[in-house]
Amino acid sequence: MKENRKQRLTDLGAEVLADALLELAGQDDAADDLVERIIASPKENIHRFKAKLAAFKRSRRFVSWGESAGFARDLATLLQDLRAGVADPQKGAELVAAFYETDKGVFDHCDDSSGHVGDVYRYNAKELFVGYAQRCPDKEWLADLVFKLNRDDDYGVRDRLIDCAAEYLPKENIRALISRIQNAADKEKDKYGKRHWLHLIETLARQIGDAQLFAEARLASWGKLSSSACMDIAQVYLESGDVQAALSWVKKISSDETYEADKRDRLLFAIHDRLGETEKRAEVAWRIFRRRRSKDSLEELLAVIGEEHREAATTGEMESIFGDNRLTFSDVTFLLELERLDQAENYLLDRAGQLNGDFYGSLLPLAETFENVDRHLAASVVYRPLLDSILRHGRTKAYPHGVRYLQKLDRLARHVSDWRGQLNHDAYLLQLRQSHGRKISFWSQYGK
Repeated sequence: MKENRKQRLTDLGAEVLADALLELAGQDDAADDLVERIIASPKENIHRFKAKLAAFKRSRRFVSWGESAGFARDLATLLQDLRAGVADPQKGAELVAAFYETDKGVFDHCDDSSGHVGDVYRYNAKELFVGYAQRCPDKEWLADLVFKLNRDDDYGVRDRLIDCAAEYLPKENIRALISRIQNAADKEKDKYGKRHWLHLIETLARQIGDAQLFAEARLASWGKLSSSACMDIAQVYLESGDVQAALSWVKKISSDETYEADKRDRLLFAIHDRLGETEKRAEVAWRIFRRRRSKDSLEELLAVIGEEHREAATTGEMESIFGDNRLTFSDVTFLLELERLDQAENYLLDRAGQLNGDFYGSLLPLAETFENVDRHLAASVVYRPLLDSILRHGRTKAYPHGVRYLQKLDRLARHVSDWRGQLNHDAYLLQLRQSHGRKISFWSQYGK
């Protein structure tokens, strides 16, 4: 359809299209800017870019949150002018750097809570810079430009050019840039300023696969290495191909450490995989699976231990799940994923007293899932605490949701003949009226 439209427009001829564009440009500023850009010469587009850039630097008008998306489009258009006007890569890189230098004036006079404006610097400007930088022959000059630009990065947007340095700088130039950054870090008196420089070294070291330098920078930055830092260092060693060093860094983390345990185990899994240690890989896979049982983690486990163990693994986990009296949402979800509907319902009913309607994000999807598979009793048991929570807290804005839950309970009750120790619907409704009968607003909405 779109190709057909393009052909039909082409068939109209240049004059008709020009008239239509001019008419549109007269009605919309963005369209007018587009027309100006496509008819301007490269020299004129450079002039337009510099004029707009100067205007942004001079402007003291505050851009409110509601205006930020439009303002971000204006900034993106400015970069499009640059793209259209400059072919020379060195000149282009220099002008994108000048664009980055507007960050202070822009962010000081803008409510960018939505992140629209910051994204133009983080993504649009970065992409344009990399495009020019890759074609720029003078890599030493380019590295100097990036270094100077990152001496001041109060708003955390300029370091994006460091994050992708390997895309446009050879390894030897990155080494030289690291040396300059290290000198700057050594001279820096401010603690946070020093960490800024050291973080840049970490980023560059990772890109060139220098895990030892990465570790040294992290240690110099924080003095003491946390378990998270040890994992980061291990990851960089793994990426660089030094698997044994990666393993040694993971072993520095106490086995009792629970913080980011899943991340640690996934890193160990990759290490044992590289080393060809099948048994240890299976041991880690079991740990990952049991930490949070799901259909996906089961498939990951079976990929290691073999599909032939599916039934034994599943049966064994059923015993473990039902042997624990605590309610775990991931376990009941796991049973539903495996379509073990009877077990999922029994599991839930045995632990119904632990349901807390305040955990709306976990309960509502669970209630809807049971409802969708016609497990009416289980769905009722989950919808009830959701309604109880709304009424207990007197959330009048949420009353329409509560009314919907009660109406669902009315409908579900018609399909339940055996309440299996749970209050039947009439008894539950009576209890609800006794506890919350004075919430006139809710009952009037329900009555309608």
